[in-house]
Amino acid sequence: MKTIKGPGLYLVQFYRDQSPFNSLANMAAWAASLGYTGLQIPSWVPALLDLDKAAESTAYCDDVKGMLAGCGLELAELGSYIQGQCLALCSHAEEAFRGFYPAGLRGYARAAWAAGQLKKSISASVNFGTKNISVLSGGFAWHAMYPWPQRPAGMIDRAFTELARLWRPLLDAADEAGVTFGFELHPGCDLFDGATYEMFLDKVNNHPAACLTYDPSHLLLQQLDYLEFIRLYGGRIRAFHVKDAEFYPSGRMGIYGGYQPWAKRPGRFRSPGDGQVDFKRVFSLLAEAGYEGWAILEWECFLKSPQQGALQGAAFIRDHIIQVTEVAFDDFSGAATAAGI
Repeated sequence: MKTIKGPGLYLVQFYRDQSPFNSLANMAAWAASLGYTGLQIPSWVPALLDLDKAAESTAYCDDVKGMLAGCGLELAELGSYIQGQCLALCSHAEEAFRGFYPAGLRGYARAAWAAGQLKKSISASVNFGTKNISVLSGGFAWHAMYPWPQRPAGMIDRAFTELARLWRPLLDAADEAGVTFGFELHPGCDLFDGATYEMFLDKVNNHPAACLTYDPSHLLLQQLDYLEFIRLYGGRIRAFHVKDAEFYPSGRMGIYGGYQPWAKRPGRFRSPGDGQVDFKRVFSLLAEAGYEGWAILEWECFLKSPQQGALQGAAFIRDHIIQVTEVAFDDFSGAATAAGI
């Protein structure tokens, strides 16, 4: 067993146009002042990372790591969620994500751009010395998640075949570089639960680079057993978002949420400790599973301010990390037996 690293902080939800949230150096100093020791950096925000330079220049990456080290921080990993999502989009999703990819790109051109960005994320991770890139899978079949009308025969299989075709070269490139992709199972993606993840693994022949970023909040909002999930897939988990959630169904709304804004939905994201996720069990099960990555705060609370969420989140993670034992509690009895007592 390994001791989980942390506390880490995912920067994207805190990025703003004003100091100290407007540059990597400023955000690093701010995060360190709150007690964080690692950062997950979004690779699509130029003010926080020049992905082209990171992919090409070890000197640039060394400078970034040196700046972080000066604040007492490490780079936990890169997050390339948006590029992963943009790799595979059906027509209505392409419109919704238009602001996340270069203007004028559609279809194959947009997918080629996203693939290029993900390849740069692999090269940058090698230059930074990090081992995982957290992503969303994108997908083609989410709109058919509820089978009404009845799905045409073979539709889901074709969607996953195409998804695998797009991801397989990237998984190969990552594996050759000693890097994994951690798919965060997320609504709006074809990979959103254990069953869909297994379908994808089957299409990519259980590829060793097709791993997981574990976020219990998304699983709780699906009413999926997020603890059993660790028992099933713990060997594939390479990153961990510490994000809480709550689900209070009513006579008016359930999992689908009635098109309501976050504050009015039965399922809502909360700051760690304010929701229903049993983080004591989560940290225990991850430690038992041999997870040796970072525990990273992702703040998406509908109620609490980001500043309070970040401040309390560092202490919450630190208090939940288990310093795993290197000795057995009953070692004394073995010693006594060996001594003939």
